[in-house]
Amino acid sequence: MTASTSISSATGRRYRLAVDLVARASTVGGRAVLNISGEIDLATVPRLHDALTRFVASAEPGATVVVDLDGVYICDDTGLGVLLGAASRARATGGELVVVCSPGSLRERLAQTRFDRAVAVAPSVARAVAPVPTGD
Repeated sequence: MTASTSISSATGRRYRLAVDLVARASTVGGRAVLNISGEIDLATVPRLHDALTRFVASAEPGATVVVDLDGVYICDDTGLGVLLGAASRARATGGELVVVCSPGSLRERLAQTRFDRAVAVAPSVARAVAPVPTGD
């Protein structure tokens, strides 16, 4: 998914910028995984919303779905809001949404905004898809 945005300089000159956001669905360890890469901001958030809505809706009721943000280099507040909405939609079906985010600046942002208190955040896809011990 590539969008085009134009900006104007102080001299009135217009520049075209390519804004990239790529979403790819796969299955890892029996769980649905949506790999997101690129920039999540006001320009790309409608496409993120669409991809997440379709992804969550395609999951079995009660399923845990995984959104891998390791390929994301920018995520603004609108993007965090869309992710929270997707988590809410997953919970409405009895499921859960887990976000994958390796340690780094984006992971720090998830902690600073307390996003990680509202949505489970795993350090890797392997950890996100691992079975949860039942304690039996």
